[in-house]
Amino acid sequence: MQINKYYLSAFSAFIIWGFFSLALKPLHDYPSLDILFYRVFLATVLMLFISLFLRKKVVSNDIQFIKSLTKSQRKKAFFLTIVGGFLLILNWFLFIYAINHVSLQSASFAYMICPILTTILAFFILKEKLSKWQWLSVLLCVISCFILSYGHLLDLIYSVTIALSFAFYLISQRKNSLFDRFNVLTVQMIIASIVIIPFFPKYSGDVPTASLFYILLLIIVVVFTIIPLFLNLYALKGMNSSAVGILMYTNPLIHFILAVLYFKEHIHATQIVSYILILLSIVIFNEKILFKRKSVDV
Repeated sequence: MQINKYYLSAFSAFIIWGFFSLALKPLHDYPSLDILFYRVFLATVLMLFISLFLRKKVVSNDIQFIKSLTKSQRKKAFFLTIVGGFLLILNWFLFIYAINHVSLQSASFAYMICPILTTILAFFILKEKLSKWQWLSVLLCVISCFILSYGHLLDLIYSVTIALSFAFYLISQRKNSLFDRFNVLTVQMIIASIVIIPFFPKYSGDVPTASLFYILLLIIVVVFTIIPLFLNLYALKGMNSSAVGILMYTNPLIHFILAVLYFKEHIHATQIVSYILILLSIVIFNEKILFKRKSVDV
């Protein structure tokens, strides 16, 4: 099986995110907004430090490159970067709230819907082509989601909102490929910080004093934020948004396994059937790569 570096980057990012709940669930006693505030602020500080002191040359090259662009190109790049920052902060808040105040499975379901929405949006917005096998994969995903959402309409609506925020993020960043991906992510983190700073004095709780909070937060920022986001953006340089979107299904699959085996959440036979369909859809969507067929679209 031939897997290029972009495919491996995307796959690695979603595997990492699949274990996010292990670091997030122990913080369930803390308000969702507090976790979001400290996560964004710490990530921004760390990324700025890395960019300004360890990647000076890369930052300088991007600044020089900006000057060489036309006015319309600069506007487009700035717009996509800013939109990405807003979409990230929205997605993170909704996801953290779902994990800590709804259920792990409800958050997982959002990322069951997201690949379908990403694939469909990429088809209509980015004009990305899909083979008959890939459309079959999408159909299986849709069937799986209908099975899981039966009798849970409100959860479905909430999950769609989370899914759309990340689907549009993937779509927008697929077109935002002019600059170094780490620099783009750093700017987006700065934007996210600017967005939430006005809300911090009013909506933040008491400053956490437990050392466990800061240890877990550092793990969340480095392992579950900076690394997978960079891998994800890097993958979009060489893969279609739809392909990255389908690989996202590794995330809820891991969530589901953790929910059952580790967090002991109750499951039904319909959920097992749905996740088997999801696993099958991943194989079908990537059949060219998995079975060494020629003309792999990446």
